Amino acid sequence: MDDINLTNSEWYVLDCLWEKSPMTVMELVSALGSRLGWAKSTTITTLRRMEDKGLVLCATEGRAKHYTPAVRRDRAARRETRSFLDKVYRGSVGLMMSAMAQDKALSKAEIDELYEILRKAEEGQI
Repeated sequence: MDDINLTNSEWYVLDCLWEKSPMTVMELVSALGSRLGWAKSTTITTLRRMEDKGLVLCATEGRAKHYTPAVRRDRAARRETRSFLDKVYRGSVGLMMSAMAQDKALSKAEIDELYEILRKAEEGQI
């Protein structure tokens, strides 16, 4: 599944499942209800749509449905990052970093971390 485009609702569900999996419908209803105020029907409808799209897998054990993510967090995050960069910064990491630096959105620790990431990338360690 290379073309991953997740809605905010799908991200919320997958975030729960990436933290703990498998989860039953009622566990997800409880988690999303407390986090987002979702009703049971909202959770069930979202899960059904996600199952149809191949984003979650469902196994029935007795009367309980158990859900697991069908999408890895790192792949979804990379796809979402690329989509964000393309949409907001015309695909330019430099433009994004410049905007963040101008807004003083980067702490000294984050700047140091970015230098380290770039150093490793330059040396082919990433």
